[in-house]
Amino acid sequence: MQSLDTLSPPFDRLTHDEAEILKQRIDIAYFRPGAVIVRQGQASDFLHVMIKGAVEARHGAALHDVFGAGDIFDARAVVHSEAGEDFVAAEETLCFLLPRSNILDLVHRNDGFAAFFYAELSRKLDALPTRCDPRGIDSVLSTRIRDARYSEAVFIRGCATLQAAAHAMLEADTDAVFVDDGERTGVVTGLKLTRACMIRRLPAETPVREIAQFEVVSIDADQLLVDALLIMTRSNKRRIAVTVDRRYVGLLRDLDILGLFAGNSQLIPGRIARATSVADLSGAARDIQDQVERLHRQGVRVEAINNITADLNSRLHGKLFEIVAPPAIREAGCLFLMGSEGRGEQSVRTDQDNGLLLARPAPETDLATFRADFTLALESFGFPPCPGNIMVRNPLWSQPIDQFLAQLRTWVHAADSEAAMNLSIFADAVAVAGDAHVLAGAKEALIEMVRGETRLLAEVAKLIDLFSTDDLGVLGTVFATIGFRRKDIDLKRDGTFPIIHGMRVLSLEHDTLAGSTRQRAEALVSRGALDAHFAGEILSALTIFMNLRLSTQIDARHRGRTDATSAVNVGAMPTVERDMLRDALRIVRRFRELIRVRYSLTGL
Repeated sequence: MQSLDTLSPPFDRLTHDEAEILKQRIDIAYFRPGAVIVRQGQASDFLHVMIKGAVEARHGAALHDVFGAGDIFDARAVVHSEAGEDFVAAEETLCFLLPRSNILDLVHRNDGFAAFFYAELSRKLDALPTRCDPRGIDSVLSTRIRDARYSEAVFIRGCATLQAAAHAMLEADTDAVFVDDGERTGVVTGLKLTRACMIRRLPAETPVREIAQFEVVSIDADQLLVDALLIMTRSNKRRIAVTVDRRYVGLLRDLDILGLFAGNSQLIPGRIARATSVADLSGAARDIQDQVERLHRQGVRVEAINNITADLNSRLHGKLFEIVAPPAIREAGCLFLMGSEGRGEQSVRTDQDNGLLLARPAPETDLATFRADFTLALESFGFPPCPGNIMVRNPLWSQPIDQFLAQLRTWVHAADSEAAMNLSIFADAVAVAGDAHVLAGAKEALIEMVRGETRLLAEVAKLIDLFSTDDLGVLGTVFATIGFRRKDIDLKRDGTFPIIHGMRVLSLEHDTLAGSTRQRAEALVSRGALDAHFAGEILSALTIFMNLRLSTQIDARHRGRTDATSAVNVGAMPTVERDMLRDALRIVRRFRELIRVRYSLTGL
């Protein structure tokens, strides 16, 4: 007789004895086509593990999911005594039956096994790294700084001489020391000491406080190495201070981190800053994309990868603006990014989404030159043109601020689908070069224009259903997506887009266009516009979609494909990941319904 595979999740979390006891309690059941195996709203005496056949999860007439061999249902009916849907055999089906009493006993005794049955998606997500690899492959970047290697703090007084500082470094075998100067503490490095003595010709008796840096960038020892990497990247520092209870206890260098993993994002800002030509920037652009793959291989969380990549891409675009923009454009212009780049949620490079606002008119020849040169340079870096032409080379998205504000008013008054799309795109804009106040003024004007425009907000909200087919539920979006196999899901269309856009329209209504989707959700919660628990579940679902999409995009890149990079084959996924994806899709369905009700979309 076929036996249950206890090496597959979540049964791989059981001890040998627990697995053997469970095997002794298992039965097998056969279900004819059309048989209702578990009824919605009722408890189930068994957890079902499919051997063969197909089972549909239905809510009334809507088909929400299809289960196949290896799938498990319905944990909710077993643990929480209430099935979320009807589970109906679509064809002849065989299932293992695992008694509810045994499952509940294991849930209470084994935390790893219990994680599979959590109702909250956020708790499942937190448990996923341990479940995926019992050895813990969170990577060295998930190591806490206190557990990593860094140099211990060496202190000298601010009145000490440069010569004394050099001796202190030599004796401690370090290249930097802390300078204690009364109520302030600074750092002096060996390189700065050398420059002071050899280039500036300062006397050896000069007090070290004269060359110390007192704006010290620091990180707490309880934070992670990936957090240190992000701080180094943003501050363009190669070493940062380590603190415990706000006391300086050491210095962490980029070389300390590089000794633990192969990555160089903290070096890329310097490369960008030193660039003097488009050719110089090309290598940095390539390094940014390579760094994404390195961090992903290390198991770094997708939010951290997005943050690092967003910071580096902003620097890249800003430097390119500085290099190619004519003086009149540099002096009057504000370059901004939109889309996933604007929200700080892009990891793998996609098409260009950028614009330019001018505080005052610039010569048309200069503007035309910049539009062409900037776009071509980005293309050479691997940023393809935007299919919708939402980019600098389009005069609609690169014009003086007065004209652009008039365009915003036209869109607001039109309140049609095209206007709604353009306003949604601009809502994600973030300045990366030039006078940021120009963009800030335009976004403030947008908020004022939209306030109270219920018809426009409803039109914007309608975009959440751009790719949805309601009568088939989750699977409807799969079947409606041209070119994908039946078991494939487009993670962008079915997952990330509804979440991102739903948060965007709520933010427009509540005057809070904070940068990322997470920041928008937190702002909405703080204003009482969104339930905190539901917001957490939505953000956990977004993390799942982003993780899967990043893996899919990197895999497609390795295979030289640029098409269908958001498609994931559900049938090929591990059981636990497939279960979490289903939970995430259910969250999307609930959020989409919330938006429909909030903006009365059923009547439009």
